[in-house]
Amino acid sequence: MSGPIRVTVWNEFRHEQEEDRYREVYPEGIHGAIATGLSAHADITVTTATLDQPEHGLSVETLENTDVLTWWGHKAHDDVSDAVVERVQARVLDGMGLIVLHSGHHSKIFRRLMGTTCNLKWRVADETERLWVVAPDHPIAAGLDQYVELDREEMYGEFFDIPEPDTLVFVSWFPGGEVFRSGCCFARGRGKIFYFRPGHESYPTYHSPTIQSVIANAVRWATSSGGPAPVFGNANPLESLPAPVK
Repeated sequence: MSGPIRVTVWNEFRHEQEEDRYREVYPEGIHGAIATGLSAHADITVTTATLDQPEHGLSVETLENTDVLTWWGHKAHDDVSDAVVERVQARVLDGMGLIVLHSGHHSKIFRRLMGTTCNLKWRVADETERLWVVAPDHPIAAGLDQYVELDREEMYGEFFDIPEPDTLVFVSWFPGGEVFRSGCCFARGRGKIFYFRPGHESYPTYHSPTIQSVIANAVRWATSSGGPAPVFGNANPLESLPAPVK
């Protein structure tokens, strides 16, 4: 594509406004930390949007000018308008990339695109997370070593009720013995979707340069290639056909 990749960073932005312990970790909101990381890349331009803005900050115009949308939500999934969810889904099917982060697995948009409950097991216990790179040649894993280690994170464990990913990039291990499919790639229509597990609101995960790099890699991967749009409906033949028999 010509020009920079246009990213809209969407965040529910409730935890950081309601409790000091979360605001201390993300004084500019989780969206602010993600936007800061992405803005460091010359090929990416960033805008932000939050739940309590009109239309959740995701107007028709905003989405038409978005190449990739990142999504973080947790406690207010049900507050997201169904009309906006339908709008986002339509844009994904038309080629907009979608990066779903952490507890966004239970968002309306992710569940709709997956067609499953997206349920899982979880535990908040200040545990180390080791994300093993299981697709080292994938563009999202560019620049990484064998694994990424986070000192403190929330545990997510299998079974994760999602369709089989087209590509699995990361598998997480936790000291409690659990593993989790933490980096999952999907295609829906013309759009690419990446689910990336780390990012509990209590921990400074999105300040990590390595995590910021993964998200930037995912944005580049999820950007539409700009191929021809599919044509649907009744079609005239390209070649001459014999007259139908009566």
